[in-house]
Amino acid sequence: MDLLEKYLIAHSTPQSEELIWLTRQTHLRTNRGRMLSGPILGKFLEMVTKMISPSRVLEIGTFTGYSTIAISRGLAPGGTIDTIEINDELEDLIREAYDKAGITERVRLIFGDVLQLLPTLKEGYDFIFLDANKREYPRYYEAAIGLLRSGGFILADNVLWDGKVYEDSPSTDPQTRGILEFNRIVAEDPRVENVIIPLRDGINIIRKL
Repeated sequence: MDLLEKYLIAHSTPQSEELIWLTRQTHLRTNRGRMLSGPILGKFLEMVTKMISPSRVLEIGTFTGYSTIAISRGLAPGGTIDTIEINDELEDLIREAYDKAGITERVRLIFGDVLQLLPTLKEGYDFIFLDANKREYPRYYEAAIGLLRSGGFILADNVLWDGKVYEDSPSTDPQTRGILEFNRIVAEDPRVENVIIPLRDGINIIRKL
């Protein structure tokens, strides 16, 4: 954790007890703790969701459920979240976290391949959070935009990809290529307006016109 992140955490509203517990358990029970949204992005997602007050949310990439819990704090009364995760070995931890946060009844946890599942979902989402396989971001976007209502928002995480996307000679690995293509598609898409902000690893905020 660098000095900037320490300062931001120290001067922002603290994480809830269930998110502190989930952070600890994620590091203990998985080997990818760095994939957690963390306190700053988590609070940002909570605040944005409270501004939007969505009734229907789609989350593409659950991991251990940190971002689901954060987003759930801003749902409209009776609002729900559909969240998709490919790794079903995480199910016990995810469900335990949802139970501790008291959101089990508001979340539909779906396991499987995102690209196969998206066509099966009903359109009309108010808010979509994208944080899954970076190489597939362009395909996720094309499928997800059709599920989003006019005026709805997509927030895509990791769009600066540790600075690789704006290097003079960007890396040619599949993940970097996926993010580069995604950012280009969004910027050129007449159906949306967007802005990229350098929060953590970059967030692309996209609004469907």
